[in-house]
Amino acid sequence: MAWGLLAAIVALNLGTVALNVWFNQWNNDFYNALQEKNFDDFQTYLLHFAGMAALFIAVAVYQYYLNQMLQLRWRRWLTEHWLDAWLQAKHYYQMQVFNLGTDNPDQRIAEDMRLFAAYSLNITLGLMNAVVTLASFLHILWGLSGSYSLSLFGSPVEIPGYMVWAALVYAAAGTWITHMIGRKLVPLNFNQQRYEADFRFDLVRVREHAEGIALQNGEAAENTRLHTRFSAVFDNFLAIMRRQKQLIWFTAGYGQAAIIFPFVVAAPRYFGGAIQLGGLMQTASAFGQVQSAFSYLISAYTDIAEWRAVINRLTGFRQGMEQADLIATQSRIAIEITDDERLEVQDLALTLPNGRPLLGLDRLSLKRGDSLLLTGRSGNGKTTLLRAIAGLWPFGQGLIRRSDAGQSLFLPQQPYIPIGTLRAALAYPHDPATYDNAAYREALAAMELGHMQDRLDEEAKWDQVLSGGEQQRVQLAGAWLMKPAWLFLDEATSALDDDTEHRVMKQLRAALPHTTVVSIGHRPALLAFHEQHLELQPAEDGGPSQLVAVT
Repeated sequence: MAWGLLAAIVALNLGTVALNVWFNQWNNDFYNALQEKNFDDFQTYLLHFAGMAALFIAVAVYQYYLNQMLQLRWRRWLTEHWLDAWLQAKHYYQMQVFNLGTDNPDQRIAEDMRLFAAYSLNITLGLMNAVVTLASFLHILWGLSGSYSLSLFGSPVEIPGYMVWAALVYAAAGTWITHMIGRKLVPLNFNQQRYEADFRFDLVRVREHAEGIALQNGEAAENTRLHTRFSAVFDNFLAIMRRQKQLIWFTAGYGQAAIIFPFVVAAPRYFGGAIQLGGLMQTASAFGQVQSAFSYLISAYTDIAEWRAVINRLTGFRQGMEQADLIATQSRIAIEITDDERLEVQDLALTLPNGRPLLGLDRLSLKRGDSLLLTGRSGNGKTTLLRAIAGLWPFGQGLIRRSDAGQSLFLPQQPYIPIGTLRAALAYPHDPATYDNAAYREALAAMELGHMQDRLDEEAKWDQVLSGGEQQRVQLAGAWLMKPAWLFLDEATSALDDDTEHRVMKQLRAALPHTTVVSIGHRPALLAFHEQHLELQPAEDGGPSQLVAVT
């Protein structure tokens, strides 16, 4: 379909050039009829014009429509392709956590993809149109130009097709000046996209964290931060305006001069009687087409500058994903997926991205149904250990043997609850149809959320509707529902009071007797639900923290 659309658009572009050639010949005939005061020919050529105009209108309409259709389909294909690439192999996570220098990936997918498809198609078709126009009118202008004689150092010089050379020199000089004025638009447009995305992202952050900002009376701080973001947008766009103003001063003058320039150049032959008025108008029309084709870079320079900026941003995005892959492949943490229902960690040494030692673990072995509680000072690597087990942390060395990730469920301290129905939030990331109504109701009741049983199909922004403790119980209800073989809880009950935590953990352990549970927590009450206890103790010599068994 895409190739068919492109072929149709190319054919319509060629049809436009053919119509312009027809118009060029019509100019000669029509103005000669005017000069000769031939009323019959005048009427005939008016009828010809009506037919040509109708064709031109039809071609213009379908050229625009099919162009937009191809842009839309191309954008859809690009977006699907890049979304798949961004979401696969945890690129979306790695690019953010490892700070790979790719700002606002959402903007690059949502906005830059649209601009890339539009500019790529329009600029390419414009260039093709210019080439075909040049090929079509060059021989016409050459034939109409005749020769021009001048004296150079006392010797006569004959210049054949002199108007072609005049168009070439005129366009070449204009293109060079345009580039010198407009070349700084590329980095300015690149930065503009980034500043706009940063400002939009911070606005969304205010909306998502409205309650926290309101409770802390943070309006003044947010106002200052948003004004700072917008100042960058404003100042950069002002720089673009100034550069474009300089460019328009030149291109507008260039375009106005191009209207009269062919008449000035062709005037000697007209006043010398070599051509009639129709020939002069035809020559001027052909010169305009040739000069316009030669000057394509001038007329499209602003679009080309923006296109180049978009390409640079998409190239940086792709390089960020490639860099994330490179970091992952260079990891010395070996992860082996086995059919054995065990989790084994051997000689694991985790580091920060800068190489500083973080955590050491000589050996850990868990079988199905075991339970382990990890405690210790915050910031010493407990969560990073879970990330390494999940395959998210590549910095360090050692061996991790575990079962397939599809049998595991990791619940973070800050739940992720997608926008949609409560049913979909409970089943995430699985299809809500996987479980029946009775299972959903039992899960909610077990996690003391029975009052929400009638809201299963209600759509809401649940992370804003529910309290922190309710959000944690929603994701625990999801674990109750899914019954994973391996469950990792990263302070997943920290927002609950002691009594509620005790009750929901008791329900969860009773519902998942064969599930291996690994928890990170600080409350002593959690010890009652775990058979093993490891405490993270910092090294006195500044080395990596060590997990030590607590009896």
